[in-house]
Amino acid sequence: MSLFGTDGVRGKAGKKINAFDVMRLAMATGIYFRQFAKGNKILVGKDTRRSGYMVENALVSGLTAVGFDVIQVGPMPTPAIAFLTEDMRCDAGIMISASHNPYFDNGIKFFDCMGNKLNRDKEEQIEAIFNDMERINASQSVEKEIGKSKRIDDVIGRYIVHIKNSFPHHLSLSGKRVVVDCANGAGYLVAPTILEELGADVIVLGNKPNGFNINEGCGAMHPEYLAKAVLEYRADVGIALDGDADRLVMVDEKGDVVDGDKLMAVLAVHLKSEGLLKGDGMVATVMSNAGLGEYLSRHKLDLYRSDVGDKFVVEVMQQKGINFGGEQSGHIIFSDYAKTGDGLSSALQAMAYLAQSGLKASDAFNPYESYPQKQTALLVTNKPELLSLDGYDELCQKIEAQNIRHLFRYSGTENKIRLLLEGKDEVLLDSTMEEAKAFFAKAIA
Repeated sequence: MSLFGTDGVRGKAGKKINAFDVMRLAMATGIYFRQFAKGNKILVGKDTRRSGYMVENALVSGLTAVGFDVIQVGPMPTPAIAFLTEDMRCDAGIMISASHNPYFDNGIKFFDCMGNKLNRDKEEQIEAIFNDMERINASQSVEKEIGKSKRIDDVIGRYIVHIKNSFPHHLSLSGKRVVVDCANGAGYLVAPTILEELGADVIVLGNKPNGFNINEGCGAMHPEYLAKAVLEYRADVGIALDGDADRLVMVDEKGDVVDGDKLMAVLAVHLKSEGLLKGDGMVATVMSNAGLGEYLSRHKLDLYRSDVGDKFVVEVMQQKGINFGGEQSGHIIFSDYAKTGDGLSSALQAMAYLAQSGLKASDAFNPYESYPQKQTALLVTNKPELLSLDGYDELCQKIEAQNIRHLFRYSGTENKIRLLLEGKDEVLLDSTMEEAKAFFAKAIA
């Protein structure tokens, strides 16, 4: 079984993410980054899960055992770790988080010295070291070569200043009432501070983490609670983050959740109008609606598609020389400001557009009609190659013959298969989805 998924290593804390394997993974990671090391420092941050203490200590043990010094910065958004790794000139950065997953899961995300997520080739090299106990044993440091660790609690200010500087200096959020749901996660201190310092009237939800309530009935995974608060407080807009604050879901003043594709579409066209969009296009994943591409085309912009995962979006952005892209689910990348999806940075760009345009969110972020989509996920106990399933080709051919776009893929972070159908006939989509669900339930026993 592969150690890495679509976004680092993730699994149930105490099982796949256990102290023994995390320490071994840390040693493998240290051995890998040793060949590029300049300052002999690795940055480690985390979200608010109780298991983060276990994982953090195991990582520190493994990294110091192979000679690295470790800087621990405590609860911090994933994009903050990416930024601080480069800003503090560390050789690598590590974020302890299972993102939007429940508290009982945890995960580990890796960044190189420039704050970029590792590509598959680098992950495979680390995994090969992880499986080579002889090399790990031979690489352990002794005497004065053993590393040390220290905790720094004030670097949050660097990230706050960095994110605030991404908001246009001639604009202000004064007069805007904003509800922000921090998901009881890593953004619970940073998000309200940034919004308040930019002048907004801020109502805060999900800012009382206890180690077990991250993503629980709150945040980007449950925007219905944010929507209710937006209406209750008569706010101009609502912002929901996920557990590690790299994802953004917005709610307009009417309490409606803003479609992620539509949000990106508006921001891409706005960047073009401001002369800030590079490459005359944007990158989205195979999950994004066909309506996004049609809207961009009307504005003479290209849409490039990547695999699911913000690191794959970034790879295509770099290949095409583009500075904007993201995922329908809320990972939005403004590469001029962040190396990865950043919920806060994205929220500020969206709010800057509202402030500049004078539009209400419901008018600003609904620029076209989307094609009907149906999505669902089925639990699986194993993940056989889809092309090897009897009847799979026939199912796909039948769906395509009905002019329905389909995407069937295994989750890279959970034991699920995700099904997506898109077409013009919603009734036909419903019946086709039932057929697809029945097929996979039987084919993947």
